[in-house]
Amino acid sequence: MTKSELINKLADSNPNLQHADLESVVNTILEEITDALNEGERVELRGFGAFSVRERMARTSRNPRTGEAVEVAAKRTPFFKAGKDLRERVNN
Repeated sequence: MTKSELINKLADSNPNLQHADLESVVNTILEEITDALNEGERVELRGFGAFSVRERMARTSRNPRTGEAVEVAAKRTPFFKAGKDLRERVNN
């Protein structure tokens, strides 16, 4: 499901709300999650899951074409762990 599909689904289930307002709400939620992760915070949505940032250390890797050693810089990557309720609903 894309962001626009999510907004359309919310608009269909909430006809009293305007499409532009729903789009603003979805964008605000996603921006707040992004901002919190950017600051190194953890975002937990009960029943859904938790977003966090994991640190990846610098390492030496190999170019698969040439076999040449390549230095990969340290980086931060977003990580999502599904909550218990979400896992149960997906598996049933």
